[in-house]
Amino acid sequence: MASADLRKELECSVCLNIYTDPITLKCGHNFCRDCIDRVLDTQERSKGYSCPECREEFQERPSLRRNITLRNIVETFLSTHPDQEESGVFCTYCIHTPLPAVKSCLLCEASLCDNHLRVHSKSPEHVLCDPTTSMENRKCSIHKKVLEYYCTEDSSCICVYCGFIGEHRGHQVEILNVASETKKKKLRNVLQKLMTEREETEKKVQSLQERRRKVQGKADDETERVIVLFRDLRRHLEDLEKRVLSEISEQAERVSLSLSDMIQQLEIKKEELSRKMGDIEELCNLRNPLTVLQESDTGDLCDTEVGDDEDGKRHDKLLHDGGDLDVAGISHTLHTGLSDILQQTLGVTDLLLDVSTAGNHLHISDDRKIASWSDERQNHPETPERFHSSQVISSQIFSSGRHYWEVDVGGSRYWKVGMCYPRINRWGDQSWIGYNRESWCLESLGGKHYWVRHDRKEIGLPSKVSSNRVRIDLDYEAGRISFYDLCDPIRHLHTFTSTFTEPLHAGVYVGNGSCIKISGGKQM
Repeated sequence: MASADLRKELECSVCLNIYTDPITLKCGHNFCRDCIDRVLDTQERSKGYSCPECREEFQERPSLRRNITLRNIVETFLSTHPDQEESGVFCTYCIHTPLPAVKSCLLCEASLCDNHLRVHSKSPEHVLCDPTTSMENRKCSIHKKVLEYYCTEDSSCICVYCGFIGEHRGHQVEILNVASETKKKKLRNVLQKLMTEREETEKKVQSLQERRRKVQGKADDETERVIVLFRDLRRHLEDLEKRVLSEISEQAERVSLSLSDMIQQLEIKKEELSRKMGDIEELCNLRNPLTVLQESDTGDLCDTEVGDDEDGKRHDKLLHDGGDLDVAGISHTLHTGLSDILQQTLGVTDLLLDVSTAGNHLHISDDRKIASWSDERQNHPETPERFHSSQVISSQIFSSGRHYWEVDVGGSRYWKVGMCYPRINRWGDQSWIGYNRESWCLESLGGKHYWVRHDRKEIGLPSKVSSNRVRIDLDYEAGRISFYDLCDPIRHLHTFTSTFTEPLHAGVYVGNGSCIKISGGKQM
């Protein structure tokens, strides 16, 4: 009865079998490792963990700790209480009512129940073992004797004749129990190593699962952000579409009314002219000169100048100046609206170069987006902000948030692009971007060699920028400046990490014969 009670205590509540590799949760309950792993995997999909026994909840997936004491108890119990019913071996002598065997005698080649075991011979040649139906495997195939020894040189189980007169004579042999314990000791060492490796592997799996959950969480957040972004874009675009279409309709109606009014007046004038033409034709057809000359209304019929100039001017104005849609105004409304939408929803702003900081060998384009080397000095006014090298920084500063900007370096031989503090030096090579503590840059020489540089410390890049277009990302709060090659797909080149203590400018250095074009920044 005590054995049955102990067996019940050693059963896993999940599989209802005796524990296999038992582990303990924080709440104190024990389970087979495989059983609790399956349960936690199932709970993971519902984003909540709890003990299957007491239902105590855990915020994170609980770590699994091996219960070594319980494992030793299980092994001891199984070695002293073999599962007789499951062995499938029955007593050889219980013919009418087969009873489970508790031992097998290798000499008698018979299996014995408890009753027949009591009366069985206790002499040494009667070797007893756990119940088995394959007793031939326990005997020497040559001498038909019980295998009692182990030859360590040949790694085989042998009988007494094999060791003294057979082919194993003179070899080092051990009693089976001793050899078995030696092997068990080695296996336990291996098992311990495997268990340690399994724990480490389990930790790696858990860390990767946690990373997968975080990545999925970020993906969900980004998905929601993009959905909201495009919903706002659609709403703003629909409002802009209505506004532009309404402006087109109002302009068309206004022009149409002016034209209709002019057409109506001209139709009246045309009718009046037709009437006069009829009267004149009638007079011209008269044969009596006296009647023609005495007609009192001929003065009015001959007056064709009154109003002609005014009608002509109004006609020309409507035809050429006021008689058409203001397409330029409509385009202005459209493009201004699109620009406002981009700035409101995407945070897109123009990134412009500050001409007051450009070196005298730099030519800055009118739109302040292109910096190119010039052999001729530009004779910029001398100011404290101006670089004395061919370098320039942006007029915008970045003191928070996430931003990126892009540069086209196609065809340029020597260039540097990056970020810098406003207090960066303006004189000497210590003012070059990347050559001081106040700046970070990506640098190229001849389009073949590439480095990233900060505080004069350079890190070579293994491959070149294949697309001739570079993207610079800034995450101010996280303290990261990253560089990307805008090939397909985009390739990450390097990331600097720091703690920014001042606002940052975008900066470029343009070497002899080079040209760099920047694209407007975007807030992320």
